[in-house]
Amino acid sequence: MHKQAELILNWKKSKGTISPMLYGHFAEHIGGVFYDGIWVGEDSPIENIHGFRKAFIESFRKLHPPVLRWPGGCFAETYDWRDGIGPREKRPRRAGWWYYEDRRVETNQVGTHEFMELCRLVGAKPYIAANMTTTTPLSIRNWMEYCNLPAGETTLSDERAANGSPEPFGVEYWGIGNENWGGGGHMTPEKCVQEYLRYSTVCRSLGLPEQKYILCGANGHDYAWTRRVMQECRAQLGTEAPAWGLGTHYYCQTAGTPQNFTGEQWYQQLFQADRMREIIQNHRAAMEEFDPDCRMGLVIDEWGCWHQEGTGPSKGRNLFEQQSTMRDAMVAALTLNLFNNSCDVVWMANVAQLCNNLHSLYLAGGEHLAETPNYHVFHMFQTHMGARQIHTEVNCETLQEDGFRPLETLSASVSETAERITLTLANLDRENPQCVRLLDADGQCTGSGTMTILQHEDLHACNTFEAPRTVVPVQRPITLAKGGSVEVPPAGIVSIVLKKS
Repeated sequence: MHKQAELILNWKKSKGTISPMLYGHFAEHIGGVFYDGIWVGEDSPIENIHGFRKAFIESFRKLHPPVLRWPGGCFAETYDWRDGIGPREKRPRRAGWWYYEDRRVETNQVGTHEFMELCRLVGAKPYIAANMTTTTPLSIRNWMEYCNLPAGETTLSDERAANGSPEPFGVEYWGIGNENWGGGGHMTPEKCVQEYLRYSTVCRSLGLPEQKYILCGANGHDYAWTRRVMQECRAQLGTEAPAWGLGTHYYCQTAGTPQNFTGEQWYQQLFQADRMREIIQNHRAAMEEFDPDCRMGLVIDEWGCWHQEGTGPSKGRNLFEQQSTMRDAMVAALTLNLFNNSCDVVWMANVAQLCNNLHSLYLAGGEHLAETPNYHVFHMFQTHMGARQIHTEVNCETLQEDGFRPLETLSASVSETAERITLTLANLDRENPQCVRLLDADGQCTGSGTMTILQHEDLHACNTFEAPRTVVPVQRPITLAKGGSVEVPPAGIVSIVLKKS
């Protein structure tokens, strides 16, 4: 049965530009993200570019990734950056953060130079997450000096040049602290701020004005943490903004298993994902009590589903590896639409993680590489990056669940540039198509373009090494007239890109 929905567009209202940084990624040294995943080594029989899988590099480039966070996560809490520089054959082997669960030795084959090369190959800005748990302020300052000062100025910048990179890396984004409420030190909010200020003060003494610092924020919906962090910042600094951004992490966990879930669990997962709306609103409200001018942005630098581990193709070898289905793609579409419509307060977001771990875009092993349905959502939505957000309202059926706000069965965002208009629609209804009428008083959402649809009759369908194209988008031409409608299939995701005349 067709359901009716309305999408009301107001071209005079906007929350500003949808920053490309909302489409960022996260690659941690955990499980098979790097080893077994995107890194195979320069001597591998697998085709590679400077040690990275060629197939991965060619695929990832198509997303135009804006930023990549590295090396953690929790891995950063025991990471010494000096372990990852110099000749690879001389780098130490360490029991990293995840050794107890992962039973892998960190070989440090991927270090600072390799990460910077990865960013260069795919066109992403580097975001280094530096810990303040087991290192010192001076260590992080030295890392910044190594990365960013011109060769010939200091011993550390000369060392970088001697290691093969004469030009500075130009790292802008630095996370100071990670999950300080837990594995990052079990700190109180006040202690976290005090330590952050100690570290950032030392780092700022380098006098690099382009640096953007990210202060560790709350776990999920711990809004009291954010309020106390901001209160302590005010007490210490007055009205001065302590950082470029305040980070927070939210995983919408699981319902059932990655490939074995009921119809009820399909919706349960989406209710949990939609809580990101509350996460954004309430953390921003807590920040605005002390930062009414929004001089510091909200950074969602870890997000995604967290399903039962050991359900990916490695069968448990890669820690937290899980298969991704249309349900995970729907979570990605819902979340990216929320980010687009919150672009005035969310300044960066990084999906966790890139490969073989959690809400990954890729599964890799041996000679094989498969793009997950999540990958295709990012590919379909990328034309929003750098575009002007357009205010929308949705009229559609809603679902009810105790403990959650009503869930609209239609998720949407709209943007425009001088050349194009992009509409992204996600039908959360797993059984019924929705006919979405576009209420556009100005008649701007008209013309010809392309319509891309990601959908599969089996909601549990996924992409594997044996069948990597089970879930892939299809594209067809579309022409929209004023007051036209768009049909979105059940559990389907649609991207429409119209050319402006």
